[in-house]
Amino acid sequence: MPDKDNTIVEFEKVNMQFGNIWALRDINFALKPGETRVIFGQAGAGKTALLKSAIGLLHPDSGEVDLFGQNVTASRERDLYTLRSKAGVLFQEGALFDSLTIRENVAYPLENQRATTPPAPDEIEHRVRETLRFVELEHTLDKFPNELSGGMRRRVGIARAIVTEPPFVLYDSPTAGLDPITANTIMALIAKERDVRHTASLIVTHRYQDGELMANFRYNPEKQELIPVSEEEHHDPTRSRTKFFVMKDGEIVFQGTRAQLEENDDSYVKRFVRH
Repeated sequence: MPDKDNTIVEFEKVNMQFGNIWALRDINFALKPGETRVIFGQAGAGKTALLKSAIGLLHPDSGEVDLFGQNVTASRERDLYTLRSKAGVLFQEGALFDSLTIRENVAYPLENQRATTPPAPDEIEHRVRETLRFVELEHTLDKFPNELSGGMRRRVGIARAIVTEPPFVLYDSPTAGLDPITANTIMALIAKERDVRHTASLIVTHRYQDGELMANFRYNPEKQELIPVSEEEHHDPTRSRTKFFVMKDGEIVFQGTRAQLEENDDSYVKRFVRH
């Protein structure tokens, strides 16, 4: 059993149906600080339902989801505000507010936390600048989203998701619609966030390359660049901090390391592996 005192989120026998369709079916896993789960699956496989259930936006029909040690499936909506304030979310396409500047978009989570008193204006400005510097976009403070490229908007979305320095971040298709070079830049930033701040992350993606980068590299703060992980970590499930899920009809039909994923012979699982 996982050490609940050191577990970010845990699913135990979670089931959810919409009519006769399984959204989640017998989901069991635990995520600790600094760990990543990369989630693959065809449309309607349950990937987004899993993300939403992790922070109590959807409630399962049976089973239990614990977030930071608290049972979110049995919690009232108003009691979830504090828990959700410790989780960042990067929505599909970034979901920025078009009428707000980049500064205002990134400041929004700091200024609108229901569970805590917002920081002083000077502190908000400092954290916004620091976070935009982290994603290399401090020069865009006074621009509007429509003045930025798609990749830059996605990086602003990451900044908004991490400006509160959450220990847990959920990424819903962070590289969708981006060219390969920009997509790799986005994933490098996600890896940097994970390794610099020891953040736990759930990543839904359709790109196998996204999972490859998370599994193959670590961010080295001294060199300020990504470096390859050891071969031992690639192949040893007890050492690998990046695991892969493949979902089908609400069920996790595969979970394991990159090496285990590439060795799997199931025809459905193999669809999501680049050979």
